[in-house]
Formats: sequence, structure tokens, C-alpha cells
Amino acid sequence: MSNHDTRSRHPIYMDHHATTPVDSRVLEAMLPYFTQCFGNAASIDHEYGGEAFQAVENARRQIAQLIDAKYPDEIVFTSGATEADNLAILGVTEQYASKGKHIITCVTEHHAVLDPCIYLEDKGWQITRLPVDQYGLVDPDAVQRAITPQTVLISIMAANNEIGTIAPIAEIGKIARQHEVLFHTDATQAVGHIPINIETMNIDILSMSAHKFYGPKGIGALYVRKLQPRVKLVSQMHGGGHERGMRSGTLNVPGIVGMGKAAEIARIEMKTEGQRLSELRDRFWEGLQANIEGVQLNGHPTQRLPHNLSVFIPGVKVRP
Repeated sequence: MSNHDTRSRHPIYMDHHATTPVDSRVLEAMLPYFTQCFGNAASIDHEYGGEAFQAVENARRQIAQLIDAKYPDEIVFTSGATEADNLAILGVTEQYASKGKHIITCVTEHHAVLDPCIYLEDKGWQITRLPVDQYGLVDPDAVQRAITPQTVLISIMAANNEIGTIAPIAEIGKIARQHEVLFHTDATQAVGHIPINIETMNIDILSMSAHKFYGPKGIGALYVRKLQPRVKLVSQMHGGGHERGMRSGTLNVPGIVGMGKAAEIARIEMKTEGQRLSELRDRFWEGLQANIEGVQLNGHPTQRLPHNLSVFIPGVKVRP
């Protein structure tokens, strides 16, 4: 069967917010760590483990550079963004419960943020869920008004996973810092696609996942600020004390290597790739407007991810 025949049997995949294919360069970097360099990165008293350890630390540096983190060990590896979000929210609230029991978040957050908040609410925490405007934007002034002396955490996603709207993260981060409240952002859809700088944006904790920027599935990371302020988290996974004691468990070395390589590629190619994708997006949107009566854009017209186009077509029903 020809390549053309094979392709014609499958629909065109257009939901790279759900997942992306692994970049061939990422796969190439990963392959030796399945069979040749198969050591445990926690067993560094021999060459095999030492080799794995060095590969993991190199990936930490690559990921830290992508988000302009100062220290590679601020990167804590997880199984993905869902675990990273849970570790951020549950780890912070358990650590800082004596200071207060109030969290500020948003109604359009991913369930990996919303569900831990529901869990905490059942345990007596107060959760403020801020609304969004017609473009899916959270008002920074509303964040400021919601802060109380009991607030220990603000959690607002960097970019929406459906409509692509980019949140005013830097403004919210500045407000959080002024009030000495920790700021977490679920940046799963943003990392690798738009510039993220944890210093200029005053981000204290950040969640990310490799498979959203052409890395492998089943590997993610949590950025945890080390200084000014030093963020402490109570581990939610016990046994072994890996990852600065924040997340025990044997490290997924091939996945980590892949995530590091994907981060390096994204850092180098993000600008040109963003321009290419935004041009394709805009051309596609123009075509839809010219050919479909009543089609509407979801999300912000300009403050959106370069690779996102979310539309409403009258009369089209979405299957549940």
C-alpha cells in the first residue's frame, strides 16, 4: 500500500493542544537510554548510573533555560502536568496551612487544578474561583481584590488549552509578589510555544508537560523557586527522597532526556516556528470566514497562542 493510501485512511490531526507527535530529533536522543545507557540515575556509584545521572542533569539545564530559571535543580520531574499541578497545589497548602487556608484560581482552569481545589474545599479550605471575560481573560484587578490575609496561593493558567487565550501572567505575578502570596501557573500549553520567563513574570511554581511541545508522553516537570522566595512543598509521593525530597520514584531517564531535547529545540526554534504557525492560523481563519457564514472566533483575537484557532460554527453539534 502506498503512503498516500495509508494517509487517506486517517483524518487530519489538528488538536496539538491534546498532544503532539514526538520530534524525530527527540526520539533519536532518547533511544540510547532504553537499551545502551539504561542505568538508574539514583545509583551513581557505578558508571551506568553516573551516565544516567548526567543525562538527567543535562535535561534539567535544558528545561531551566527554556523558562529562564536560574538554577537547574529548581526543575522537579513528574509523570506529567497533572501530577505537577497536584504537587504544586497540595504540596503548598500542606506546607503553608498555618499561614491561611485560602486559594485564588479561575473557573476555566484545567481539572488538574480545579479538582485538587475541590478536594481541599471539602477539607475546609476557601477557594475563590474568578470569572473570565468574553475573551477568556482573568482581570488582574479581580485577583488583587480577592487576596485576603489568609491567601497562600494564586493559581492561574498561562494559556488556555481550548481557546488559546494568553493570560496576563506577568501582571498577576507582580500582584502576588507585592502581597507575598505564592504564584503558581499551569503553563502546560504555553511552555515551548511562547516565551516564559519566571523572573520577569514573578512565577514561583510552574507546571509543564513534554508531550505538549513535541516531547514524549508520561513525563513532565514542576518548576519550584529556590530563592526569593524559597518555596517549600510537602511531598505527595513518599519513598526514596528523590527530586530534592519533593517527588520520590525512579526517574524516567529516557523520557527526561526526551523532554530536555524537546525543550532545547523549542528554545532555539520557538520564534520562527511561532511566526510560521501564526501565519497559517490567520490564513485558515480568513478561509473559514470567507466560506462559512456566521463562523465566530473563540478567545482573544490577538492575545492568543500562535498555533491556536478555536471557532464556533452555527448548526454544528459537538459529539459528547
